[in-house]
Amino acid sequence: MKNVLKTVSFKPGERNVFFHILTACNLSCSHCYINPDQHGTKTLSKDQIEDWLTLFAVPKKKSNVIFLGGEPTMHPDLSYAIRKAKELGYFVTVDSNGYLFHDLLNKTSPNYLDFLSFSLDGPDSEVNDPIRGEGVFDICVANIKRAVQSGYNVSVIYTVSSKNINQLEKMVPLLKKLDVKKFFIQVIGLRGVSRKSADKEKIQVSREQWLKVVPKAAEMAAESGIHVTYPKVFLERGEQFECAGNVAENFFIFPNGRVYQCPLCEDHPIHSYQIVDNRLEKTDGLTEDQFFQLKIEEGCVMNKLLQPDTIEYDEQGKAVYQISCCLLKQEIGRN
Repeated sequence: MKNVLKTVSFKPGERNVFFHILTACNLSCSHCYINPDQHGTKTLSKDQIEDWLTLFAVPKKKSNVIFLGGEPTMHPDLSYAIRKAKELGYFVTVDSNGYLFHDLLNKTSPNYLDFLSFSLDGPDSEVNDPIRGEGVFDICVANIKRAVQSGYNVSVIYTVSSKNINQLEKMVPLLKKLDVKKFFIQVIGLRGVSRKSADKEKIQVSREQWLKVVPKAAEMAAESGIHVTYPKVFLERGEQFECAGNVAENFFIFPNGRVYQCPLCEDHPIHSYQIVDNRLEKTDGLTEDQFFQLKIEEGCVMNKLLQPDTIEYDEQGKAVYQISCCLLKQEIGRN
């Protein structure tokens, strides 16, 4: 068998519903993207969760729902939400910081929850805990082991920043030891807490750093039998730029009823939709989808507007490369 690398194109008819059922969290991660001023501090009721899941469920279309927070396992009705989502035909994932409140492993099962994803930002406590909090690494790893032993499909999310990019390769033996099925590598964005701290420290990584470290680490993980997904980030010459907001169905739902199509926009009141009385209504005024129509040489318009330091220019002021849509992914696995 050999590793197969492919760019995952936006799939017609597939819906991805990123459902923040609350914004509360027991941690204060240094790169948290939750912005209470924009996302609110509300916890959705059991009935609201069911109503909103039903609102976004479309028969005959594959729909993925990812339960998020804050920390979604802090919601006492998460296990009910998981069962209801499965009944509605969703492929169901929960993204957790690893604490697994409300006895989640025993209150649901792998029959309802397709993937349980844990956030780890380092191969040990020395790297992870300064980012996510003291003692978090040990708790998260212990609960990954419990989840695997209970028969759950487990994935791990690693958010790459200047604080941990050089330790990414060290994640591979840990993931292999833990029997993790999938590894999601994310690039840090200037959102929420990260945006506020960007002036104090350079947390984003350069194109040179990303291309030197991430593809190699992904290959190593794939060699170990782990399926890896990571953002394309930088387009090669000749590759065509596409915005997921124009060609895909991605919905980022927050408890205050805001629904975005682009995660880069979530710090701003330019959401495309609002849930009103359990109806999805188009938002008036200047909204994110109007920006999606613009064509610029730098590629992603929202990246140019919100985090322009990721772009390099030559002496003539022309962009050296294009930034891809942040939702365009690469996958690498064994074949």
